[in-house]
Amino acid sequence: MAPEGSKAHRIFLLLQDEIARGVPAMGEALPGELRLAEDYGVSRVTIRRALEALEAQGLVERRVGSGTVVCKRPGDGVSMSADLATLMPQLLEMGQKTTARLLDFSYGAPAPAVAAALRLGSGDRVQRAVRVRFIEGKPFSHLTTHVPADIAQSYSEADLANTPLLRLMERGGVRVEHASQQVSATLAAPQVADALEVQVGAPLISLTRVVRDASGRGVEHLHALYRPDRFRLEMELDRVGAGDGRHWTPVVMPDPGQGEAG
Repeated sequence: MAPEGSKAHRIFLLLQDEIARGVPAMGEALPGELRLAEDYGVSRVTIRRALEALEAQGLVERRVGSGTVVCKRPGDGVSMSADLATLMPQLLEMGQKTTARLLDFSYGAPAPAVAAALRLGSGDRVQRAVRVRFIEGKPFSHLTTHVPADIAQSYSEADLANTPLLRLMERGGVRVEHASQQVSATLAAPQVADALEVQVGAPLISLTRVVRDASGRGVEHLHALYRPDRFRLEMELDRVGAGDGRHWTPVVMPDPGQGEAG
């Protein structure tokens, strides 16, 4: 594998992303080393190291006479997707199709950002849990949740390892009413990289969600990190309005009556 932070590692990540997007497609060859070196403005030695890293990941195969051929896409056969317009109900289905491993379960004072998001007082405590979710035995998300301590008392560490969080809270009497979330991108820190089986510094999808009950109280703060080769967010849009007021609006699908995995 190309050393992290090196030019070869940067080229490796760029080529890996292109392969994940299907350019080139399975069975097709990448451009030659000289062409790649010209395209990316690096030496052929750097390109060769990046290609060796791709080959070590099983994504390409170096064939005499055929060049470097794509033989696998990152995360092939192991991926999850969610429509942003119906993300909450889809996450329960995700929870049913996947498994989770609990890495940490503890009580304590929340970080300032979490306390502010949940509107907690200075003496309030939260239950913090860190989980990794798997599909077909392969990790795709790293979840850190914070729940006010009085709500978290209704479920155990064993419960959280086996049941979606919001289902546990609803079982304990919480009526979930509203959620706000932000989606961004970040790089994998060492502990997260180890849990998700990626390199330190690998790009990840970052999602932060705050869930509130019917009274507006914050009942959950979630920070989720996803491998982009095994998870994607989708949204369908309709063109609505007339004249200069025409604009895009999300398509809201019927709610099948499911909750959120958490």
